[in-house]
Amino acid sequence: MALKSRNKVSAEFNMSSMTDIVFLLLIFFMVTSTLISPNALDLLLPQSSSQSAETPITSVSITKDLTFAVERDIVDFENLEQILRQKLSGEEEPTISLHAAKEVPIEYVVDVMNIAKDNRYRVILATSSK
Repeated sequence: MALKSRNKVSAEFNMSSMTDIVFLLLIFFMVTSTLISPNALDLLLPQSSSQSAETPITSVSITKDLTFAVERDIVDFENLEQILRQKLSGEEEPTISLHAAKEVPIEYVVDVMNIAKDNRYRVILATSSK
């Protein structure tokens, strides 16, 4: 009498669970890739619709011919840090409003921001409304 075992090992592989995992990964990567917004493409910085609740103590302006001014007084860039220290001395939270023309190269804006960072001043970049 020939006995056969009832449990036979199937050589087939079920791909349905693998396709489910692949589709879930595809959906995950599609959703996370849309959440990443490239900041380097939106370069029209001088316009903004948001408002800041901060009230600046003084303002620094940079004109398109690279003239620096603290409030309405024209100053040299070399004296800018000293003048800001005089104006903001004794303030609890010194805040500067930075007004830069659209044509000003970003390196000059960064120079003013570095002065503010070195002296622990807060900077608000002033923009025109949309």
